[in-house]
Amino acid sequence: MAHESEKLLLDQHKEKHFTAGEIVRDIIIGVSDGLTVPFALAAGLSGANASSSIIVTAGIAEVAAGAISMGLGGYLAAKSESDHYMRELKREEEEIISVPDTEAAEIAEILAQYGIQPHEYAPVVNALRKNPKAWLDFMMKFELGLEKPDPRRALQSAFTIAIAYILGGVVPLAPYMIIPIARKALVASVLVTILALLIFGYAKGHFTGSRPFRSAFQTALIGAVASAAAFGLAKAVQG
Repeated sequence: MAHESEKLLLDQHKEKHFTAGEIVRDIIIGVSDGLTVPFALAAGLSGANASSSIIVTAGIAEVAAGAISMGLGGYLAAKSESDHYMRELKREEEEIISVPDTEAAEIAEILAQYGIQPHEYAPVVNALRKNPKAWLDFMMKFELGLEKPDPRRALQSAFTIAIAYILGGVVPLAPYMIIPIARKALVASVLVTILALLIFGYAKGHFTGSRPFRSAFQTALIGAVASAAAFGLAKAVQG
């Protein structure tokens, strides 16, 4: 009866946690770099008095190269994480077989850290020892702090970052595709990109739990500083 009551309470209580953290992280990485790097490149070329057509050509080449590079970086990072998990899983599995008493003592130590008394955690330890799969899963999560990665994670991360980079990179280049005079296109690019950075920064702050307005300001400031530095450097080299 008590079990049914607890189940009813759980059914009635639906927690609203944000669980798409890895995808959001990839989007943030891709869009933030996609907005900032081509923006700075276009500003730098504008400072060097390049034409809009040259800026667009260079910008597209940079976006393509950047998307491939960033996507590959995301793939390798996720693949390394998966390989690390499998190595630790195998090592932990061997330890459970070779030194079960030591591993059981580690379960007790972990549970004791939560204020659980020996007479309370002893049945849990015994139950886990009878279920090697659950025992292994417990040790991976609570001893090593490792969650089993999604086998599709590496490819998913690569494509998410690459596409996000391309979408972000199109924004600062769009004015140069429309306006043939680079100086005028630069002004439009600055306005459009700063607006995009503010919107993106606000959304990033909203999804990551930080202050949205502060995140918007910081994101826009970083983009503005990067483009100003590139523009100034190009002017200094040229002059």
